[in-house]
Amino acid sequence: MFDKLLIANRGEIACRIIRTARRLGIATVAVYSDADRNALHVRMADEAVHIGPAPARESYLQAEHIIAAALATQAQAIHPGYGFLSENAGFARACVERGLVFVGPPGAAIEAMGSKAAAKHIMGEAGVPLVPGYHGANQEPALLRQEAERMGYPVLLKATAGGGGKGMRQVWSGDEFDAALAAAQREASASFGDATMLVEKYLTKPRHVEVQVFCDNHGNAIYLAERDCSVQRRHQKVIEEAPAPGMTTALRDAMGTAAVQAARAIDYRGAGTVELLLDEDGSYYFMEMNTRLQVEHPVTEMITGQDLVEWQLRVAAGEELPLQQQDLTLRGHAFEARIYAEDPDNDFLPVTGTLAYLRAPDESSHVRVDTGVQQGDEISVHYDPMIAKLIVWDESRERALQRLSTALRDYRIGGTVTNLDFLYNLATADPFQRAELDTGFIERHQALIFRQRQQDLQRDLPMAALALFLHRQQQAAPPGCLDPWSPWGSGTGWRLNEPHLHHVMLHCHQHDVNATLEPLAGGGFSISIEGQHTELRGELRGDELVFEQDGHRRRATLACTTEGFTLYLADGACHFRELRPDTGETAQNAAAGGLNAPMNGTVVSLLVEPGSDVRAGAPLMIMEAMKMEHTIRAPGDGTVSRFYFAPGDLVDGGAPLLAFTASEDASA
Repeated sequence: MFDKLLIANRGEIACRIIRTARRLGIATVAVYSDADRNALHVRMADEAVHIGPAPARESYLQAEHIIAAALATQAQAIHPGYGFLSENAGFARACVERGLVFVGPPGAAIEAMGSKAAAKHIMGEAGVPLVPGYHGANQEPALLRQEAERMGYPVLLKATAGGGGKGMRQVWSGDEFDAALAAAQREASASFGDATMLVEKYLTKPRHVEVQVFCDNHGNAIYLAERDCSVQRRHQKVIEEAPAPGMTTALRDAMGTAAVQAARAIDYRGAGTVELLLDEDGSYYFMEMNTRLQVEHPVTEMITGQDLVEWQLRVAAGEELPLQQQDLTLRGHAFEARIYAEDPDNDFLPVTGTLAYLRAPDESSHVRVDTGVQQGDEISVHYDPMIAKLIVWDESRERALQRLSTALRDYRIGGTVTNLDFLYNLATADPFQRAELDTGFIERHQALIFRQRQQDLQRDLPMAALALFLHRQQQAAPPGCLDPWSPWGSGTGWRLNEPHLHHVMLHCHQHDVNATLEPLAGGGFSISIEGQHTELRGELRGDELVFEQDGHRRRATLACTTEGFTLYLADGACHFRELRPDTGETAQNAAAGGLNAPMNGTVVSLLVEPGSDVRAGAPLMIMEAMKMEHTIRAPGDGTVSRFYFAPGDLVDGGAPLLAFTASEDASA
């Protein structure tokens, strides 16, 4: 085994690798950019070496800087983690040429799977089932369009060098093809330096099921069950679970055998993941192979009881696999939820900010938190906006889901917008509880997950108003008042012989609401919102709200951070924030922000000429941040008179992007 290991990565995966290395008695070396000088992975490692400026292309993607750091610190091996250089065949070869062990597969295996087109050819030769598609070298747009029309829409455009959903677009008709191809090629070129695309038939309701494989240098190869990663947004995974719901032993064996067959076809070594599409009829197709450790590997660890990073290190050190296929046992069910600094209500745009407050749920044998940040850290525009991975385990899927929703409810993050409420709503949604999974799950159940249904508004708005008022009352109560029933200890504005109306303004479910609360003689309030009246009784005890409506008494947890409030109920979360009259914040002002930069980022391209008349929804310009593109669209019919930035310019979030004049018809 190695004495010293350099980790060519950052964030939670670097911290994750350090923990296993420390348990095995291996000294660790971290590398860091200017932005990560005080990062958690730097503080955890035994040594740390500065490798360049904040942008990844000038630091974490500089292979020579990383190899030089390993040689200078006398590290014997380099673990690449995932992302960055983890699937760079040249880097793997360079490590070996300089006398360093690369904790991953040989360069030839990475190269074989690095091109999706080449990978599909190899898998086809090996007898692994493939989705119908075009994987050729001719990249003429007319030919790609012809191939799409030949196989029939919908089709999926995918960057051959891609991963993580980047350089990927669904195309539902010929009218969309040219724009989708250009956008996918742009994104692929920016992310991977290669705009080569393949075109595949798009399966409308497939499940994304992947198989964890492991191979050593002694001819042994096994699969460690499967993970269901179907729940995705922008082709990126949101919640993963293992084992896949409804998986039979026969189907698991067939898919696992195909995955091992795929690994053997390229003489694989170490940890790898074969990603498959599982159709409704039980047929499955090879999609791609990731020649590295996956972000979601912890769910496999939880159901197998194995440390996959330890397996990686042992295989890289020349040892045999710790287990053979017949020795592997599965126990219970596990979920992983990816917690991001992103805005689900704004098309999941990544956001930046400082983690002013951070409280994770308590860890145990049932709950695990993998993170690379601490309170006070900054979410930077330069890297992926992941804050943490929340992993839970229990004896059954139902009990594991309960663990997941409880842990999400108990997570507290302040200082930046996150997807915590979205994850909670997803985990508690009835279709997810019933495991009705496919890759279109979020789009199909959007109204349910985002609580956009009329019944959600009718229930949540009065409840949010009550919670906000009770929170105000709780904060205003004099600390020396010992009698909770005394009117002098009340923050309600109580008056002798005179009813008093209380007013709160809040933003909830994309609505700005003025609510009036009138105390009732028997206790509770009559809450009036936009002409609708609801009677509610409630009491706030710490962060627990006990409320009653029409004789139905329930409990909810009220979480308060700098970003507002969230009420966590058994069947979903309700996020809201208080609006102050003196700020002038209104829904109209928020809508006007559509022509402001939604995040810190870079202008990619301008799509219309100054002076152009445009229709509502027309694309005007494209911005990029954290390797994701965002299209700025016209808020209505009008004229674009001027752009304030050119392609390549850096833009601060909130900055005006262009001058737009609404047409007279639109403003009338």
